[in-house]
Amino acid sequence: MFPSAIFAAYNVNITEIRSSPDPLDLRKMTVSISFEGEWESENATQLIDRLGSYCVAFTRGSPADVPWFPRSPEDLDRIASHTLDAGKDLEADHPGFHDVIYRKRRQEIASCAENHKAGRAVGIIDYTPRETATWKHVWGILTDLYPTLACNEYNEVLAGLRDARVYGPDTIPQVAEVNEYIKAKTGFTLRPVPGLLSARDFMNALAFRTFFSTQYIRHHSAPLYTPEPDVVHELLGHAPLLANPDFADFSQLLGLASLGASEEDIARLQRLYWFSVEFGLLCNPGNEMELSAYGAGLLSSPGELRHSTCPTNGKLEVRQWRPEDAAQQD
Repeated sequence: MFPSAIFAAYNVNITEIRSSPDPLDLRKMTVSISFEGEWESENATQLIDRLGSYCVAFTRGSPADVPWFPRSPEDLDRIASHTLDAGKDLEADHPGFHDVIYRKRRQEIASCAENHKAGRAVGIIDYTPRETATWKHVWGILTDLYPTLACNEYNEVLAGLRDARVYGPDTIPQVAEVNEYIKAKTGFTLRPVPGLLSARDFMNALAFRTFFSTQYIRHHSAPLYTPEPDVVHELLGHAPLLANPDFADFSQLLGLASLGASEEDIARLQRLYWFSVEFGLLCNPGNEMELSAYGAGLLSSPGELRHSTCPTNGKLEVRQWRPEDAAQQD
């Protein structure tokens, strides 16, 4: 009987199985099996007794300390509730800290995200005229900069989003419509989240081609600044390149590497994400001194976009992309 059938008979789930031939006797195999559960449980005890009858020798290994990770898109519902701030606990230096109306509005939008479940269509947010005006102001400045300062891949996708009338200056795009466009290109979707997530939770979702996205917008008094991700950062910074197959594959690869990873490896992956997906630059073909942006933190901030792509900026340090170095960079 194959080992998996024995495990199934005792309702014990295999998480990993590895085998290798015995170098001294090719008729024998060494098999290492990891499973979910406790050694002392009744099912595991009976299973081990049964396995013993099939083995020449049996050794009990040490339990593996692997952090919980999602195994299906439905498991992301559990992650979505792990927000660090629920979208409403603003720091004192936030432009909207003293604005009671703004804070209440953020909570309304965050509540919509809290009610979202995997497999459901993303709900429509009825943005106010003031929120739309904030979007339009930022849109106008950024789209003037993109043709010369954003990478070609970004501009190609943005043009497609505009042609499809998903993006434009007069309305804040709805996540449901953005998802329809991006999913058709790469299988990626945006999922509403009420606030900030831990690096582990956020990257775990990327493994399922899911990008957790906030839906509230920055305070109208400072339209060109936000101390946290908002709908401008998500939809202008991140979403377009998720429709690029190569970029989508890279994002998912980071997510897959994060599943069950140690805290040390999560920190390394977070740095890789930071220096690429958030603040990555490209050298333009034919002119290494000419830089263009693909990082979301640059593409959603006029000031950062200008600052990072200016080749005469003496305060800017641009390094060649080497993942092994970026993973250690503070």
